[in-house]
Amino acid sequence: MAKERRLTEMLAPVAEALGYELLGVEFMPQGRHSLLRIYIDGPDGVTVDDCAKVSEQVSAVLDVEDPIQGEFTLEVSSPGLDRPLFTQAHFEAVVGKMVQVRLAFPVEGRRKFKGRLLAVEEGQLSVEVDGKSYALPVDQVDKANLVHEW
Repeated sequence: MAKERRLTEMLAPVAEALGYELLGVEFMPQGRHSLLRIYIDGPDGVTVDDCAKVSEQVSAVLDVEDPIQGEFTLEVSSPGLDRPLFTQAHFEAVVGKMVQVRLAFPVEGRRKFKGRLLAVEEGQLSVEVDGKSYALPVDQVDKANLVHEW
């Protein structure tokens, strides 16, 4: 998480300078096949050309700063229908919707929760799963996504 936070702080100004919001960063170290995925959004959404433009600028910054040892693949992506949720503000924007949350450490014996986000208060997510409400600490969220409802 610390590496992703540092990468977000480093790369957010690059995306913002190009007119996009950096929603978040995922880094998956996998030896020689590590992956750095960056999610961006814009006022009118994101096209493939937008992703390519941000990728070019981000690559230049990463080449100079060299925050990741070894080789890695860089992906720049739109958030898509199953929008990733990285910050408390992201969760606040989707209260009332279905979310999928994976925690770093278990709460009540489980790490994965898929249900309706009822509230976000004082660093806690209130998620209803199968009629039961769970209080999940925002700072323990390992990965979270909006679940598209048809």
